[in-house]
Amino acid sequence: MANTENHIGKVTSPEEFFGFKLGSDRKIARWDKITDYFYTIESESDRIRVVEMGKSTEGNPFLLTIISAPENLARLEHYKEINARISDPRGLPAGGVRQLVKEGKAVVCQTMSLHASEIGGTQMAPELAYDLLSSDSEATREILDNVIFLMVPCFNPDGQIMVTDWYNKHIGTEFEGTMLPYLYHKYAGHDNNRDAFALNLVESRYVAWILFTEWHPHAYQDHHHMGSTGARLYLAPYCDAIRPYADPLVWREDSWYGAHMAYALEQAGKAGILNGAQFPGWGHFGFHWIATHHNIAGMLTESASARLATPIYIHPHQLRGASPRTMPEYEPQTNFPNPWPGGWWRLRDIVEQQKIAAWSLLEICAKFRETILLNAYLKASRQTERGAAGSPKAYVIPRGQHDPLTALKLVDLLLAQGIEVKRATEGFVADGRVYPKGSFVISLAQPKMGVIRSLLGRTFFPDSYWTRNPDGSLIMYDTATDTIGEFMGVNVEPVDFKNGAGLDKCLETVVEVERHVCEPEKAPDCIYYQVQGYVLDPRLNDTFAVINSLLAENAGDVPVWRFETTLCGDEYPNYPDMPAGAFYVEHTADTASKMTTLCEQKAVPFYPVNYAINAPKHRVKHLRVGMYQRYWGGNMDEGWSRLVLENFGFPYHTLKDVDFREGNLKAKVDVIILPSDRPELILGPEGEQSKLGRYHVPPVPLEYRSGIGKEGAEAIREFVEAGGRLVAVDAACRFAIETCKLKLANAVEGLSFEDYYCRGSTIRVKADTAHPVAYGMPDEFYALVWNGQAFEVKDRFAAHDYRVIAEYPDKGLLQSGWLTGEKLIAKKPCVMLAKCGEGEVVLFGFRPLFRAQTHGTFKLLFNCLLG
Repeated sequence: MANTENHIGKVTSPEEFFGFKLGSDRKIARWDKITDYFYTIESESDRIRVVEMGKSTEGNPFLLTIISAPENLARLEHYKEINARISDPRGLPAGGVRQLVKEGKAVVCQTMSLHASEIGGTQMAPELAYDLLSSDSEATREILDNVIFLMVPCFNPDGQIMVTDWYNKHIGTEFEGTMLPYLYHKYAGHDNNRDAFALNLVESRYVAWILFTEWHPHAYQDHHHMGSTGARLYLAPYCDAIRPYADPLVWREDSWYGAHMAYALEQAGKAGILNGAQFPGWGHFGFHWIATHHNIAGMLTESASARLATPIYIHPHQLRGASPRTMPEYEPQTNFPNPWPGGWWRLRDIVEQQKIAAWSLLEICAKFRETILLNAYLKASRQTERGAAGSPKAYVIPRGQHDPLTALKLVDLLLAQGIEVKRATEGFVADGRVYPKGSFVISLAQPKMGVIRSLLGRTFFPDSYWTRNPDGSLIMYDTATDTIGEFMGVNVEPVDFKNGAGLDKCLETVVEVERHVCEPEKAPDCIYYQVQGYVLDPRLNDTFAVINSLLAENAGDVPVWRFETTLCGDEYPNYPDMPAGAFYVEHTADTASKMTTLCEQKAVPFYPVNYAINAPKHRVKHLRVGMYQRYWGGNMDEGWSRLVLENFGFPYHTLKDVDFREGNLKAKVDVIILPSDRPELILGPEGEQSKLGRYHVPPVPLEYRSGIGKEGAEAIREFVEAGGRLVAVDAACRFAIETCKLKLANAVEGLSFEDYYCRGSTIRVKADTAHPVAYGMPDEFYALVWNGQAFEVKDRFAAHDYRVIAEYPDKGLLQSGWLTGEKLIAKKPCVMLAKCGEGEVVLFGFRPLFRAQTHGTFKLLFNCLLG
């Protein structure tokens, strides 16, 4: 056992450093100062290491602090290796685990304030660190000797700075403690914890590295806030229903840890502590939920919120139960024995209770270190055995995908989850199907079987007692499925390897995805001196990135065209068959080198041709794209859309309310994108209006009282009638239909949950790939539908002005998730183009860029942005 007794020197306290007790009324420590504090205490103590993992999205430091006994910190790589062997014990000799369990350390990770307005965790973190570094108590020594504590003091540094600065600016005004009017992450806002499996954000990639590939902690707790009028603090375990495929031990550990934390809080005299209710075990696959399927006891705390650092008074009669199913009344129950009576609620209350919860988790892991390490071994071993014995045995990502580069991105994501992926070095047969060399195989006989099944296997949300409220409405926390392969449009096939003996001999483990399979096509040397142009495949999302770079670098001077019909390789040699929408880049003096450079960067194949292609085509140029951005807390679909457009090199302008109110939009842009949004939030309040639909209008400074107003809506209609293109996404379709006076209806508008319900499910859609909006799409694809639109044409006299681009098939619509009311949307259009004066309105009945995850439908929007 390590000895920590002689390692305590003078450690600066948070109160001494910041000049106030953290959590004090109307005081928030800013991230730059918190960063300085951690570096200060690192210089004073040998119990902590501060690691800057890199920069945040907007260039602020992202820290990992590692706290343990000095002897443990000196041997971190050794303990990391021990934990890796326990977390994946395949090949471990019989009896070998005992020594590893005896020698290893419990690894605990806790992250703070992922949601930037939930400030308690980051304000608590310096105090928690100080207590561990400055105390010589027996309990502290036991934690330091037995635990390696990985703490992320702030999961969202950019948002922490935004919220702190906003709060400080308005202290002493009527706007004190109000919400930030824009997204508290540049792209994601509140959606940043929905990114644990897609890893679109750099902050997500840092934490995924800690949790899933580098450290494999045994317990992970993410500290959050919730509403103000229920329990004071929610703790593990989750309530029912639970997502399948996790090892049962992980649910037992959640209960064990949660009970200990709740006990510690009751012992400390904290009232209003709830566990085992409110938050279900089947939630979105955010970090604390997906962790359970990584064999990590994933947990969250949810503290009742104050008004940031401003106290809030809660009358006793305002207190409410947490859930109709698990806590219907604000009354004592076995998992909520001590209701808080009401009164003043402060940030300091949040800091104290979160610190007790964080400390007590470390405490129990220290006391039962060997049991916890043995559990890690058992979970990994049993999950591997279940995967080997179950069906399917594996998933195959065949070579020969519609968009092979996106398939490689899926493999990248699986590797980032710490999943073992193998590549076939020769062709093989599985279940009667021939798979070519280069196909990827993901065996379920590995510790992360549960993650694999959830991300790659067809999923159906359960219909049970636990998933319905007493009135029959569904309890669904977020999307009904997280099947990322379907989201990305990648064909993933379950296999059982019947008669697959000897397959292992032709499989190699993938360490890093190689993209040489999509290197630029090599044409015969003899044609280069007479090449006329280059053909690029419209099925590849990354082709758009290449085209955008070409157009941007040369200000549109490079002649780029799109063919309007299919191209047959038999008729035009040197390239394969191409669907309508293939790009053609004319050869110029410097085109060849630019094409080679850009295509090698993106691994996009291009095909030189030395003859004229006599097929209908039109010239491609960048359109001037504008996307509406409002306040009222920001619009997450707008943020994710910005990220996707930037990732693929589409230039765009952000349009604010004033741009619409000024009118003359045609002089500014050619295309306007309205991200998914309710019409009342686009229009904004009139006068002193206190509600926007079901949203209460919060007090905000006048300049943030957002909305384009009636004059802005009129400007949009004039823009379209004058020849502009309006692109409306999902919920914004109703605004577009009403504003442009389109004779369309949504067949599922206003229906009850008994008649229609579809929330974050993958639905089969058929596309008219001859239409320019659907160029490069497969004939059938999966759309991720959250409520969604099913259009009906109501125009008796000009129905020809409405073109169906994609529609739901007649039956069998649901691929994964949940769908009530299939007949109501069957054979209905979900992507349409409507004429309006000299212009057009493109209506998407689902979000094609949903959380930057749905690569399979990106092209639908991309096609709208090129002229």
